[in-house]
Amino acid sequence: MAGIGPFAKPEASVPDGQIPGLRGAPPRTPVRPSGARPGVSLWPLVIGRLMTRQIWIELYGLPGYGQTLKGRPWGLKPSAFAATPREFRPLETPGAGKPILQGRLTLAGISLDVPAPLDPWDRPSPSRGFAEALHSFDWLPVLMQEGEAGAREALRLTLGWGRVFHRWAPFAWDPDRMARRLLHLAPALRRMGAVADDAQRGQLAVLVARQARQLLRPPGPAAGAATRAVAVAVTGCALAGMSGARLRRRALKRLPRALTRTLRPDGAHMSRSPEAGLELLFDLLMLKDGLTQLSEPVPEAVETALQKLAVATQALTLPDGRLPGVHGGGSSTPARVSAALTAAGLTLPAEPTASAPSQPPVGGLARMRSPLLSLVIDVEAPPRGAWTEAACAQPLALEIVCGRDRLITGCGWTPRAFERQGLRLTPGHSTLTLSETSLGEPLGGWQAELLGPRLLTRPYAVRHDERQGDGALWLEAQHDGWAPLTGLAHQRRLYLDQRLDELRAEERLFPADQAPSPPPVLAAPYAVRFQLEPGVQASLARDRRSILLRGHSGRGWWFRTDGPDVAIEPSVHSVEGQTRRALQIVVRGSARTDAETRIRWKLNPAGASGDPLVD
Repeated sequence: MAGIGPFAKPEASVPDGQIPGLRGAPPRTPVRPSGARPGVSLWPLVIGRLMTRQIWIELYGLPGYGQTLKGRPWGLKPSAFAATPREFRPLETPGAGKPILQGRLTLAGISLDVPAPLDPWDRPSPSRGFAEALHSFDWLPVLMQEGEAGAREALRLTLGWGRVFHRWAPFAWDPDRMARRLLHLAPALRRMGAVADDAQRGQLAVLVARQARQLLRPPGPAAGAATRAVAVAVTGCALAGMSGARLRRRALKRLPRALTRTLRPDGAHMSRSPEAGLELLFDLLMLKDGLTQLSEPVPEAVETALQKLAVATQALTLPDGRLPGVHGGGSSTPARVSAALTAAGLTLPAEPTASAPSQPPVGGLARMRSPLLSLVIDVEAPPRGAWTEAACAQPLALEIVCGRDRLITGCGWTPRAFERQGLRLTPGHSTLTLSETSLGEPLGGWQAELLGPRLLTRPYAVRHDERQGDGALWLEAQHDGWAPLTGLAHQRRLYLDQRLDELRAEERLFPADQAPSPPPVLAAPYAVRFQLEPGVQASLARDRRSILLRGHSGRGWWFRTDGPDVAIEPSVHSVEGQTRRALQIVVRGSARTDAETRIRWKLNPAGASGDPLVD
C-alpha cells in the first residue's frame, strides 16, 4: 500500500539467545519466554476479530462508502474553521520544522528525503515506526512553528495525504492512528486555512470532517475509546457551523462512559502507564480550551477526569521532573510534565522532607521518599485484556532517583519502539529474573496484527505491605509468578532511612505456598538487574562488591551487595523509539528451590569514611 511499504515485523520470540533490542549485550544464558498463555484461550477472540475485521474491510472498502461520510443534511459541506484548540504539549526542539521545509522528514530516528513537489505518500516508508509517525502527522506541530512557510507546506502535505488516501484503508484509517492525526490537525486548521484558497480550504475542512465521522464508527479498541472521542470533539471545535456542532454533540455524549472505563479510581490510566495518563491529560486540556473558545460549557465528566489525571500525574512525578517509565511509559521529559500540570492548575510536587510520610500507591506504583532518595516500585500485576498492548512483564520493577539524577530505571520501552518488543520482557527492567526466563511475552505475528501486541502472562498475585516509623519507611512486596516454573516466590524488601538518605534492600527467594511438589528443578539461577540511565557512570570497586555510580550532576552514590557474582554489563535504553547505549548492574547466583535465598544490597551517598577504593 502506498505510504506504508515494507517495514519490520514485531519480534514475537527471543532469537539467538539474547533480548531483542539489546544487541551487543547478550546475557550469559539465553532469555527464554515462559510459554505463558492466559487462562482463557485466545482463539475465540482471534476468530471473532477475524470475522468482524473482514466485515468492516468489505463494507468500508465499497466504492460508494465515502458518500456516507458526507454528514447530514446531505450535501452540506464544512468550509470554514471556528476555534483553534491549544496544543499544550511543549515543543522541546526549536527549529525542528526547518528540515521538513527543505524536504527531509525524520521520524522514529529515520530520515526520508521528499523535496517539494514530491511527498511521502506515494512511496514506501523505511520502517513501521516511520510509517506510523508519518500517518499520525507527528511532523505537523513542529512544521507549524515555521510561520507562513510551515503552514503552506503543512497544507500541501495534508491535501496530498487526502488525494492518496481519500478512500478508507486499514493502515492509514486505523482508528487510533486517525485520532492522533486529528488531534494534530485541529490546532493547525485555521492557520492552514489562512494560506489556502477557497477550494483548498473547502477540501481541508471536508477531509477532517470525513475522518471525524469515520472515527465515530466501529471498530475501535476499547483501550483507545476516550482518546478517539476527544479527537472527534476537538475536531468539532475546530470546524465551524452545523458540521462542527454535530460532531461535538455526538462525541461529548460518548466521552463520559469512555472516561469511566479508561481511568482507575485513583486517577491513573487503566493501562497503568503514567505516560498514557499524561497523554490523555494533554488531550482533555485541548478539548477544554476548544470548548472555552466557543463559550460552551465543559462537561462535568471532563472536568472530573482532568482533575483526577492531574492529581495522579503530580503524585507520580519524581524529583527529576519525570514520570516512572513502566508499562510502556518510556522517558518522559520534565518540560512535558510541568506543562501539563501548569495547564491543569497544579505544580510539581514539593521537595520531600526527612519525615515524608508513606503514601498509598497510585496506578499500582508504591512510592518512598527521603530528602535525597526517591523511588517507585510496581506492586501490582500487569493489566489484562486490551489494556496490555503496552504492558511489560516486569513484576516489582524499581526506579530510583538520587537527588535529581535518575540512576536506576528500566530500558524505557514504549509502543514507538515497535521493533524492540523484547525490551518488554522481565530482564528489561530493574527486577529479579529466574532461570533467564521471562514471566510473559508479547503476542506476535498475525495474531498481533489482529489483536495488537498484547502481553501474554500467566495470572499471578502481587502483594505488598507498607509501614512507617521514626524517620524510616518499610515496604515489602512479593509475587508468585515464578512458582509454576521453579516453585519459588520473590519478595523485595525495602527499608529507607530518611535521615541518612540510605536505602537498604533484600531480595528473598523462598518456596511458594502454592508451589508444585516436588519442585520442577532443584536449583534455579537468578539474576538481579539494575538498569542504569544512559549517561550514568559505573565503576567497580576493588572489593568486587561495591559500585560507584555518578549521574549527570556528578554526585556519587555507592551501590553495595553481598551477592556472589557482581558485574557491570552493557545494556540499551529506548528513547523516542530509538535505542541508546547504557549499562546495567547484574547480581547473579543460584537459588535452591527447597530453601530460602537472600541477596542484600544497599544504596547510599558517597563520601563517607570507609568507602572502598575504585579500580
